Amino acid sequence: MQAVYNIAEICARHGITDVVLSPGSRSAPLTLAFARHPDLTVRVVPDERAAAFIGLGIAQAQRRAVALVCTSGTAGLNYAPAVAEAFFQHIPLVIFTADRPPEWIDQLDGQTIRQHNLFGAHAKGAFEFPVDTSHPDAKWHSARIVNEAINMAQAAPAGPVQVNVSLREPFYPKAGEEIRYEQDVQIIREWPSVITLSKASQAELKQQLKMATRALIVAGQQPVDEQLMHALRLFSDTYGISVLGDSISNSDGVGASVISRQDVFLAGLSSEQKEALRPDLLITFGQSLISKSLKLFLRDSATEQHWHLQATGAAADTFRSLTTIVRVEPASFFESLTIEKTQSSLASPVKTRFNLAWVSAQQRADAALQDFFSGQGDRYQKSQPVFNEFSAFAEALASLPEYTALHLANSMAVRYANILGIPQGRHIEVFANRGTSGIDGCNSTAVGAALAQPERPVVLLTGDVAFFYDRNAFWHNYPVPNLRVVLFNNHGGGIFRLIDGPRQQPELEEFFETRQTLTAENTARDFNLGYFPVSTFAELDAALPVFFAAETGAAILEIFTDSKTNAAFFEEYRAAVKQAFS
Repeated sequence: MQAVYNIAEICARHGITDVVLSPGSRSAPLTLAFARHPDLTVRVVPDERAAAFIGLGIAQAQRRAVALVCTSGTAGLNYAPAVAEAFFQHIPLVIFTADRPPEWIDQLDGQTIRQHNLFGAHAKGAFEFPVDTSHPDAKWHSARIVNEAINMAQAAPAGPVQVNVSLREPFYPKAGEEIRYEQDVQIIREWPSVITLSKASQAELKQQLKMATRALIVAGQQPVDEQLMHALRLFSDTYGISVLGDSISNSDGVGASVISRQDVFLAGLSSEQKEALRPDLLITFGQSLISKSLKLFLRDSATEQHWHLQATGAAADTFRSLTTIVRVEPASFFESLTIEKTQSSLASPVKTRFNLAWVSAQQRADAALQDFFSGQGDRYQKSQPVFNEFSAFAEALASLPEYTALHLANSMAVRYANILGIPQGRHIEVFANRGTSGIDGCNSTAVGAALAQPERPVVLLTGDVAFFYDRNAFWHNYPVPNLRVVLFNNHGGGIFRLIDGPRQQPELEEFFETRQTLTAENTARDFNLGYFPVSTFAELDAALPVFFAAETGAAILEIFTDSKTNAAFFEEYRAAVKQAFS
């Protein structure tokens, strides 16, 4: 059993500090090894699906690997949604799944399934821990496996790695027996390689940049990176190139030149207007985009050149236009191709006109949004006191505290935020599970972030379906006083009233919206969370300052709205924007 106990020591020596485990008998040796290690923070979350997403949230916030531990059987299968999200979002998780010995697989033994390579193509790798480690070679092999798994999880592009640990009884040490961690256990470290562009490559790319007259940069999902934003800002200024970024790109650091309202205006533009915005050179980096309008626009643009900046890993051809994969970190690319400040700008008049076309569209979108809320929006709020979630969402965004880690649930929450924009100048970092875009772990990921950064406000904006689906996120014994959940409850999947297709169908309410009558009051009571229910603008205005106050502690603000009213209000908004660009 010493080799199993050494797993915890190897994890700690590699800099892993946090472990999330779910109780079980077969996993007892792993549980005890991690729980008794002095350098590890171990948290128990009974629901494996929630546990895995909480681990993902911790790893996302800390930007280092987190270990997960579960018992045998279907327990590991419940990790699968979070494992897939971590795989596509490049988040390092090291997953230790306890297992029956191999001779008992397929023999109708309890809690026994086929756990080898349990996550298939959604894990970077899968290792089998030796069943018998009594021989010195087997013991060396076991340590080597754990080192390889941790290094693989953290090597770029990071991701989840499984270590399947088959265990025989006895699982528990005898009374008074101490668990010992061997200090001479083998540690194998891996240093990342540094990839830079050669002088010849830089010269060629600079020449192509000079020739391009309609260049555009699109930033995908990524964490806050001040070095990257500084380099991108200088590059954009030097070449006169606009930068487009969804809210999840965290590209506010680029400054005023970033275009973030493309979701507002692209869908309603005429063919002629779209042609004026079509790039001849597209430069992309980061991961996924929220904006379907932007994706469709770029797919239809027939861009002559598309450079994607990605140092390692498989590169996606999201816009069907990829011509060049530039194997370098984005910050390094922008730094190496930026002309010295003493030299003149390379923004030619033609380039400037193209850039101004995007800037003008952004400004018109800003004005359209402002006019709508100050005009037609006020009519709803004042002349007709009809409460709606789009306006309420805007108020919640505007009330976010400084330095908030903002988590956006999938479906309408992430889309509303993308349309409305993130408040500027407050150092707000945006997170969302857009690797797979599922609703299954939005609460848990935010809980993980709150546990990992107790000094930072963590705010989740979510809809009712995503919230109630993941209520077990709160089923644990760890306080999260910095967590605030803003729940928009329209009693169903309101997004289906806002998108073409389902909203035109007679089966909308029963088979797409799936109407429900739940409220979060009992959830708040069960898990000792503050509870603020509101259903009017006056109630919302009164609740927001108290809700976000630091002394309030963990709380849920439940905003009740009507799905049909929401859909009607949002349709009027879309019509107003289309009219502004007609």
